[in-house]
Amino acid sequence: MAAFLDQEQAELAGEIATLLGDRGETVAVAESTTGGLISAALLSVAGASRYYAGGGVVYTLKSRTALAGVPAEQYENYRGTTSDMLSSLAESMRERLGATWCIAESGLAGPTAGRNAPAGRTLVSVAGPKAASDTLETGSADREANMSAFTTFALRSLRDTILSAG
Repeated sequence: MAAFLDQEQAELAGEIATLLGDRGETVAVAESTTGGLISAALLSVAGASRYYAGGGVVYTLKSRTALAGVPAEQYENYRGTTSDMLSSLAESMRERLGATWCIAESGLAGPTAGRNAPAGRTLVSVAGPKAASDTLETGSADREANMSAFTTFALRSLRDTILSAG
């Protein structure tokens, strides 16, 4: 197990790798407040080049338009990420990289709150043969703890969505 992953994250990454490999599918990642931890978890599994299509840390609105190709108009009058915005980001990155799936994440790791949301809140969105979105609120302002919790939540959401697609 990689030293930067906890046991659950390593297990989830392994499950996702097996699912994608068995299906001949790929995944892209568009992550924000996890800072690359979702990608790192997926890449920690040997043979990741078979299923990892690529991704980016899209921490700023500019990076979302430049790296993922989300139309800039989507962020006019921006007041915080919504589920619709995140779903669009996931779909844009999935299409841009030609992946079967994409997991997108955006939130507030802390220690301060954002425009319309408390620290410790993240949204995740999965795009692919089946789509899903969900929200996690940790109730914590601990930045590092939230980044780890958000990573686990995103990996779990991705795995569960792939499984539910049949």
